[in-house]
Amino acid sequence: MQSSNKTAREIYQELKANPTRAKFGFGKKAILVNVDPQKAYTRTDLFKTAYETDPKQMHYTNELAKEFRRLGWPVVWTHVAYMESGEDCGIWGTRTDTPDSLQNIAFNSERTEFDDRLEIDRVKDVIYCKKMPSAFFETQLQSLCVWHQVDTVIITGGSTSGCIRATAVDSLSRGYRTIVPEECVADKHESYHYANLTDLAIKYADVLEVQDVFTWLDGQAQ
Repeated sequence: MQSSNKTAREIYQELKANPTRAKFGFGKKAILVNVDPQKAYTRTDLFKTAYETDPKQMHYTNELAKEFRRLGWPVVWTHVAYMESGEDCGIWGTRTDTPDSLQNIAFNSERTEFDDRLEIDRVKDVIYCKKMPSAFFETQLQSLCVWHQVDTVIITGGSTSGCIRATAVDSLSRGYRTIVPEECVADKHESYHYANLTDLAIKYADVLEVQDVFTWLDGQAQ
């Protein structure tokens, strides 16, 4: 195992400047999966479970969604919500039991609501309630990907070290080119955030600047 005195941010920036892996690249058609941009995780003024990395994250996410709708490509939003008993959180919910604990993100609570800054088309977009980290786990996301014949999954949301990573690993495992726009994902601490961007870039996904994604989308025919 290598050791280093560099920060996770420094290691990521070095990798970004000098990539060690070839890019998977974009395919022919993509799906946008926005993972859990709900108030429990985005409203730092309301909940201590929330986090922010790039203050323009919601803006970029909205703009990506607009581009996908322009192309007639699928836009997905996920959120987590649990029964009052918390039993549908399973073993994941047994570690703590406080007002901020995962299993206490109850249905119809403010914590489950999508961030007010988001522009969600509730007619055209797809919304899934998920229970575990990956957006693919026991949702209809895989079936939606098959129906739309996509070969590329673009992931936004949070957290980088949790649900983003889990979704990216499941995406790659299903054979999809997986793209993570770095300005569109966030985590509680920069160490977790950058360490996982590094790991994603080396193993599971193309971690790109969001402008690279916009440039690709701009070149796609409607």
